[in-house]
Amino acid sequence: MNRMKRIHVEPLLRELDMTFNDASLLVQAFTHASYTAEHPSKPHNERLEFLGDAVLELAMSEHLFDRLKECAEGVLTRIRAAHVSEPALSTFAKRLSFDRYLLLGRGANLSGERQRPAILADVFEAFVGALFLDQGFDEVRAFLLKWVFPFVVVDLDALIDAKTRLQEMAQARGGRVKYQLVSDHGPMSEERFCVQVFVDDDQRGEARGRSKKEAEQRAAAIALESESN
Repeated sequence: MNRMKRIHVEPLLRELDMTFNDASLLVQAFTHASYTAEHPSKPHNERLEFLGDAVLELAMSEHLFDRLKECAEGVLTRIRAAHVSEPALSTFAKRLSFDRYLLLGRGANLSGERQRPAILADVFEAFVGALFLDQGFDEVRAFLLKWVFPFVVVDLDALIDAKTRLQEMAQARGGRVKYQLVSDHGPMSEERFCVQVFVDDDQRGEARGRSKKEAEQRAAAIALESESN
């Protein structure tokens, strides 16, 4: 890190056990547009955020591709989306105390913007962008391997709904899934829809729900359970 001028994020670098060659990149990563509006000479982090978003998506894709060798493209896409989403990135930023080092304008700071998930997610992406420019993709990968990838939870049941799982299972066997509405009678407040699910013309499940979609999901879950038995 350039020691010619002390920067406010030095304690963070010590906590992360990291150095930066260009300290100005790191300061920019933590500078919100509201701060720049009050200090025009200080560039904000939106361009770094743009770059970091792409770098992060690539790094996460590589990690999941190597880790989940049996997962199809659609599954990998959903898992990646869950872990580069605003809620996930804001959680990572908070875990690393990035909120403490944000440079915000007075109004944004007083209104509680420091804790807003969208801003925390943005600063995380900006940090990744700055690290990429400063030290390259390998160092980004090393940072994520230490601070992010251990917290990537791959719960396929939570990430993928029953209908999607059943469809992917059938397609892997060259088969097809079909849903048939059996009845839709009764009060709206009750489970009035009854649906049957067929896999290759064989009925594999029947369920009721307050909506057709809910009934289909339940029928698909029953079909998946029968497949596992």
